[in-house]
Amino acid sequence: MRISARADYAVRAAAELAAADHDMPVRAEALATAQGIPYRFLEGILSDLRRDGLVVSQRGAGGGYRLARPADKVTIADVIRAVDGPLVFVRGKRPSDLEYQGAAAPLLQVWVALRANVRTVLERVTLADLVTDGLPGEVRALVRTEDAWENA
Repeated sequence: MRISARADYAVRAAAELAAADHDMPVRAEALATAQGIPYRFLEGILSDLRRDGLVVSQRGAGGGYRLARPADKVTIADVIRAVDGPLVFVRGKRPSDLEYQGAAAPLLQVWVALRANVRTVLERVTLADLVTDGLPGEVRALVRTEDAWENA
């Protein structure tokens, strides 16, 4: 599975907004600098996040961006969908829209299971979880399981 640079940058920028003082907008330049994101690329990402209702922008000398909702109400899945669309695609289609024949027929179940598990993780973790380093226990358990597999 691959996470696009666009999705990675979007989540990192949203986390910076979640960590900021909620009454003060954060300038795009400050977000770009804080996370090492190319400024021009970030402008497009912020536009997508604004269009999807995840951030609000304020013009003027004290302008910038803020989260449109509390950080504990915005999931990583929300952010990724805003910039990349659905979380898991196979050849440009949702797994549930595919059909396989013969020996490959069970593969559809694998893609559907993958999609369900990706959704489970990304829909559980909020921006507040990120900025407080308070990942849900189920997610931390998956990290420990993966570490055990890598070290086996």
